[in-house]
Amino acid sequence: MKTLTTERQPDSLLWNALKQGDRRAFAELYERYYRILYNYGYKLLPDAALVEDAIQDLFVDLWRIQQNLAEAESVKFYLFRSLRRKIHRLSEKENRFLSIDQAAFPLQTDTTPEHQFTDGEQEQQLTRQLTQALKQLPERQLEVVTLRFYENFKTSEIAAIMGITDKSVRNTLHKAMSHLRENTRYLAPFLGLLFLLLA
Repeated sequence: MKTLTTERQPDSLLWNALKQGDRRAFAELYERYYRILYNYGYKLLPDAALVEDAIQDLFVDLWRIQQNLAEAESVKFYLFRSLRRKIHRLSEKENRFLSIDQAAFPLQTDTTPEHQFTDGEQEQQLTRQLTQALKQLPERQLEVVTLRFYENFKTSEIAAIMGITDKSVRNTLHKAMSHLRENTRYLAPFLGLLFLLLA
């Protein structure tokens, strides 16, 4: 069994090491992505136990089929797509998938510095207003916005994660931005920048 020193190794190296049976690489991927996956999964379904079970099942599967894992250009993309499928399968009997708890949507002011505009009070207030506006979006639009602007996935990756077309992703994003612009005029300058990102 090949062993890899996992001190802040790139995801791709950890993935390749996992495929060769490296337990430390497996543990590092788990520690690196557990919280990110949990936050995303909880937006899809606000059931802590079910989300935790889905993440555990996902990583058990990764270890079980390690030698047959495909190459992953983006480990994060692979994990998000796989978790979404897991949660869907675990929850579809209860018809609870995507029953998003809007109150669980995180305030930007509680996230990492790169997600904040500046440290000024005015910018923090704008961020809080944007977060409140996001809570009013339909569930599908909220998920697309989350994947695009909070998790930085490309349109094609969002389409693959959600099982929809690139065109549907773009349309949903534009509907979300239009909804926000129509209902939150005070956010117009910031939303203008988001529209540029969608081009």
